[in-house]
Amino acid sequence: MDSTPPAPAPSLQPPPPAGATKPSDLVPAVGAPAPKQISMLHVLRLFFIIAAGVVGWQICVLLRLSPERKMLGILFGMLVAFAFVLAEVTFTRRYIGLISAVMFGLIAGFLLAWLALTLIHFLPFFQNLENIGLESGEEMKTWLQFAVTLFCCYISVMAILQSREDFKFVIPFVELTRQSRPVSPLVMDTSVIIDGRIADIIDTRLIAVPLLVPRFVLTELQAIADSADRLKRNRGRRGLDILNRMRKAKGATLEIYEAEIPDVLGTDSKLCRLTKTLGARLLTNDFNLNRVAQVQGIEVVNLNDLAHALRPVVLPGEPIEIRILKVGEEAGQGVGYLDDGTMVVIDGAAAKVGQKITATVTSSIQTSAGRMIFGAVRG
Repeated sequence: MDSTPPAPAPSLQPPPPAGATKPSDLVPAVGAPAPKQISMLHVLRLFFIIAAGVVGWQICVLLRLSPERKMLGILFGMLVAFAFVLAEVTFTRRYIGLISAVMFGLIAGFLLAWLALTLIHFLPFFQNLENIGLESGEEMKTWLQFAVTLFCCYISVMAILQSREDFKFVIPFVELTRQSRPVSPLVMDTSVIIDGRIADIIDTRLIAVPLLVPRFVLTELQAIADSADRLKRNRGRRGLDILNRMRKAKGATLEIYEAEIPDVLGTDSKLCRLTKTLGARLLTNDFNLNRVAQVQGIEVVNLNDLAHALRPVVLPGEPIEIRILKVGEEAGQGVGYLDDGTMVVIDGAAAKVGQKITATVTSSIQTSAGRMIFGAVRG
């Protein structure tokens, strides 16, 4: 990552594209309070326990019990509510698919039973149960209604349980099966944006997760593009062009994440704090940032590692076509390079500089600078 400090030039920051999704809709901002769903769940649970205590007290009032018994009623109601809350916390997450299926099945079963009983009420048999010699026609009606309701609920629950894999096609956007855990978004730093290879990878539609560019990274990139040094200025402008290309690419979601971390100094430290807070992954080519992030337990994706993994495997004895570009250090050696930048040293090719030859691979070694392939001229 470029260590040039961002210049205080807020007016130079490019505005977010019109109609773009706000990054805050994707994940909560750093320093923001915890998600409201969690706090609301706690409030609802507390309200339920208190309401149960009030119900226990009201029952004791109706029964005209002593004040001591009323306190016991409040305590008993709150204990029962707490047991329900404990069961809800323990089982709902583990069996959320089963519970949802049963709930939908019961709702469908009661609706089906209501329709069936409405139709049955018009049948002469049901209207004249008391006149066909039965001792208790009303009791027969009650048991018949119970049987119809039980049958409809059973059929509905079993039907949904056995077809919940396809239930989302019956009711759109509703799935009763546990889905796989969503993949964490990728937070990009300045180095990987300027590198530009990420745009080529996006064009292949290999990445289907959101790509986050923090506002402070965009500010740093803008400062580099406005630098007085021509080399830095060209690198910064290239990075901005790459971002614009990624924004227009299909199959990828690029978000400018509006995050301010005033209590942390340095872009690298801010990236680590942001990535860890969001539970995301860090996409970088910076060696030092890679090591620092890994020490902090952050998952890092390095494009250089990906490039090394995608290099073609060359085995000893295989033929290889290479253009000799220069003479090697040893006598008679010629040096060329593969498309991925791998150096190839060919014995007996010193006289063939500028020519494309076919050689036989003899060996390959992995060094700190990369991989080297050795070979000899064929024939």
